[in-house]
Amino acid sequence: MEKKHPLPPFSVETAKQKIQMAEGAWNSKDPVKVSLAYTVDSEWRNRNLFINGRNEIVQFLSHKWQTELDYKLKKEYWAHSDNRIAVRFEYEYKDKDGKWFREYGNENWQFDEHGLMEKRFASINDLEINEEDRKL
Repeated sequence: MEKKHPLPPFSVETAKQKIQMAEGAWNSKDPVKVSLAYTVDSEWRNRNLFINGRNEIVQFLSHKWQTELDYKLKKEYWAHSDNRIAVRFEYEYKDKDGKWFREYGNENWQFDEHGLMEKRFASINDLEINEEDRKL
């Protein structure tokens, strides 16, 4: 069985390590690479979308990064328990018309015993910004 270290139960240090690994993977904008951190039957809620399994994750992320150009993400530790991690995040991108956006949100993650994320629940708010107001 594949494992994605660090494994639960998490300490503050290993939870933060898991967050940095996720941030790096998402900033790679490689949908397949990102999907490998999730169980094959992972469940997501992303805004109003319900995504199930790696294939749907790859499809979702492929579309996302075709429309969210110059994407840059920052994740931050919020809390954790044995096999769960809560993060706050923000990311910026521009659309095909050159308008810039910043998204703010929170994610709740649940991991299996192999360190793969089996559940991801994201609440996200959108904010249109001026290019000179970019932070990331």
